[in-house]
Amino acid sequence: MGALRTPREKWIEEGLRVLAEQGVDAVRVEVLARALGVTKGGFYGYFDDREALLAAMLDAWERESVDDVIERARKAGGDIVDQARIAGQLTFSNDRLLPIDLAVRAWARRDPAVAERLHTVDNRRMQVLREAIGSYCSDPDEVEARGLAAFCLAIGRHLISADHGGRARDQVVADAATIILGRTGGLAAP
Repeated sequence: MGALRTPREKWIEEGLRVLAEQGVDAVRVEVLARALGVTKGGFYGYFDDREALLAAMLDAWERESVDDVIERARKAGGDIVDQARIAGQLTFSNDRLLPIDLAVRAWARRDPAVAERLHTVDNRRMQVLREAIGSYCSDPDEVEARGLAAFCLAIGRHLISADHGGRARDQVVADAATIILGRTGGLAAP
């Protein structure tokens, strides 16, 4: 009986972990094989090369951070604004998806193909915001501005290290989200 093969998903998952922790340059076959405790030969049973792994990682990131998040938010219930808020929380407030998302953004600054994929993903996310905000706001310019502000808050709050005059950061973020969305329990609240 032959040795058990490391599943394809394990290679992708380890690649995403390394991407999130160390950046795309650290995602190398040898590094992943060592972390998985296997030889790199099994890698080539699933992927032609490193580029094929990187493409599979982007596919997994998009599926998990958009498709799965939207599905989970819908299952959670509530109206469309509540679902958009939950989607934002699932994407930008957890220890799994947020570091991957930020690493993909850094990678996209150097790689036009990754930038295009990020553009597609962000457009899908913006559409969720447009639909949610459009459910109570009829001005398309205001819908777009509020959607952009909500998206900027969701991502940017992780990149800004400012004090808030003695106020708790989580409360300031929740208050900003309430102002942007015009409702209590804003999109980016933790």
